[in-house]
Amino acid sequence: MKSSFIPYRSAAAAMIALALAACAQTAPNPPAPGTLAAQQDRISDGVIDRDYAVYRETQQRIKALNDGGRRVADYQLSKAQCWLDVSFHEYSRNDRGGFPQAALSESQRIIGALEAGQDAGWATPLVNHAEKLRPDLWARYDALKQSAGFSCAAQQTACGEVELVHAGNEIHDAGWRHAKPYIQIAEDLAGGAEKSAAGCGTPPKPIVAVQPEKITLSADALFQFDKSDSKDLLPKGRAELDDLAQKLATRKVTVTAIKVTGYTDRLGSAAYNQRLSLARANTVKRYLQDHGVTAPISVEGRGLQDQLVACTGVKPRPALLACLQPNRRVEVTISAE
Repeated sequence: MKSSFIPYRSAAAAMIALALAACAQTAPNPPAPGTLAAQQDRISDGVIDRDYAVYRETQQRIKALNDGGRRVADYQLSKAQCWLDVSFHEYSRNDRGGFPQAALSESQRIIGALEAGQDAGWATPLVNHAEKLRPDLWARYDALKQSAGFSCAAQQTACGEVELVHAGNEIHDAGWRHAKPYIQIAEDLAGGAEKSAAGCGTPPKPIVAVQPEKITLSADALFQFDKSDSKDLLPKGRAELDDLAQKLATRKVTVTAIKVTGYTDRLGSAAYNQRLSLARANTVKRYLQDHGVTAPISVEGRGLQDQLVACTGVKPRPALLACLQPNRRVEVTISAE
């Protein structure tokens, strides 16, 4: 059986360790409510957890403003969110400078003004002595604020300005290599904001259905007599289908559906003609798909239905076959918008 006895020196060491841990959980100089612990005090889980609670509380205040009717894309609410984001980003990277607190304080200043129903202002301060980089980007953001489409670009503008300050802080503290990623973010946001502003208020182009177009192909030109497989396609038939596939690919409208319907003449049994017409329709479908047609294609075989000409009393048989030729066909109906 193991003894539970702890030697005197081991017990003393354990007590000292517990006392040190307890002291480490509390910052020597407790920060004011809503502010982060001093840089030198961020050495224990307790202090860091307390700072995280400050971030959560600030985020909750932004959410409450949004729940109360303030749009997420509002310029000032967006800027409060972006200040909070860059503050937490640098805090998580163990930034021991003053930027995390400065950015957090700016977020809280804007939030406080909005909560009081006041205008939080349109200026973006260079907190923590950040350098003002890329005057050209600042000028583009200033122009966006004056544009007619600014309401569609407000969020990107607000965050782009904050990222420029973020970059100015990084070059001040760590050099260009650390600033460059945030400059790139600011550039991307500027381009996106200008595109959003340009398209703001422009109604989408209406989708208009185009009258379905029907193309009739002669079965006699497509297939060898009484045949339906792809190997039975005649050279003229292949040329006609190649031309159709090319036209479908180069149309200036969007083809939404294609229906291929096969027909035969009245000679022969109804069951046989039904099978033949459906097989020919399927062959045309596969041929178009194999040649780049991506629109949905449905098929139908109608056999000897919907005869175009009756040719009653026509004799002899060669003359009758020639007369009935319009009935032996494949119709392709194209729907587009």
